[in-house]
Amino acid sequence: MARPRLAGFRPALLAGLSLVLLLLGIVFAFAAEEARRFGGESVRVVPFASGLDHPWGMAFLPDGRLLVTERPGRLRVVDATGRLGPPIEGVPQVAARGQGGLLDVALDPAFATNRLIYLTYAEPRPDGAATAAARARLSDDATRLTDLQVIFRQQPAYSGGNHFGSRLVFAPDGTLFVTLGERFDLMDKAQDLSTTLGKVVRIRPDGSIPDDNPFRSTPGARPEIYSYGHRNVQAGAIEPGTGRLWTVEHGPRGGDEVNRPEAGKNYGWPVIGYGRHYSGAQIGVGTHKEGMEQPLFYWDPSIAPSGSAFYTADLLPAFRGQLFVGALAGQALVEVKVRDGRVIGEERLPLGKRIRDVRQGPDGALWLATDDTGEILRVVPAPAK
Repeated sequence: MARPRLAGFRPALLAGLSLVLLLLGIVFAFAAEEARRFGGESVRVVPFASGLDHPWGMAFLPDGRLLVTERPGRLRVVDATGRLGPPIEGVPQVAARGQGGLLDVALDPAFATNRLIYLTYAEPRPDGAATAAARARLSDDATRLTDLQVIFRQQPAYSGGNHFGSRLVFAPDGTLFVTLGERFDLMDKAQDLSTTLGKVVRIRPDGSIPDDNPFRSTPGARPEIYSYGHRNVQAGAIEPGTGRLWTVEHGPRGGDEVNRPEAGKNYGWPVIGYGRHYSGAQIGVGTHKEGMEQPLFYWDPSIAPSGSAFYTADLLPAFRGQLFVGALAGQALVEVKVRDGRVIGEERLPLGKRIRDVRQGPDGALWLATDDTGEILRVVPAPAK
């Protein structure tokens, strides 16, 4: 009689397990929304949308809806209720392998009148893939892209699947920064001005080169290069008040860096760096070399930074002027504490999820995209007790 008893017990056991899992889900959901102290504020982290496939970049439309890239190659609109729209037509083909795919998205500063958006992505080429930037016009009903134009192509392409970068950041003067990786296996090319591997480049929105770029007149150098010696820059933001670009880049085993790139300067990779190579070997000559810049701040061990935003809104007043960075390996939102252009420390809000992008929303909340769970989260004030 053992078999009948066991067979009759299994549905009850499964039902009991299902109930336990449901209750645990409710507990965890409640825990995600409970008040926590972070950055001088009492905050809650609340879910907004789910069901995305490796969301990578976010940009807010003027009506408050959200454009989100998915790394496999889709661009979607998320409406005010958190509902995902269908994939937008006309997105360029991407090399969706390894860390490659559809990456960042940004709106033209004059989007309200010209409907232009910008994308970075791993572009498939006959000799491999490389990061490209394109601009296109978003239809009035936000269902398709037209007039797609590639405005930048990283050189050279490579068959590997790592370190594509890439963030898009508009400067106050209307020029566009594109942050780039050095494709991992080609790390030495970060020091080679004849390539755009491991560089921050600066272009006009149509892809032309600004007259005051630092290497425009340097023989053999790529004229779009703004700064060099970078590893894999997946975060960039403009500092309020100064208009200066800040970037955050991945180190290997330790050595993630916060930098403030300046025209023509060398940020050291792979000659200098903090942390070590994955093999355990020392990086280049160590941590310092004359003629190479030091980071404003670094992490060791690594947090794997991706996405960043300076906070300028009023909803969370203690956040104002601070830099917020997503952490993939660190599974947290990180506040980089900034005073008078210097970094004086950091604070973390553990989330248990890989944070791929960070944006300030029109509502004043901080919006986060999770790489692993495919969610959009909001960091908002906790209700007063």
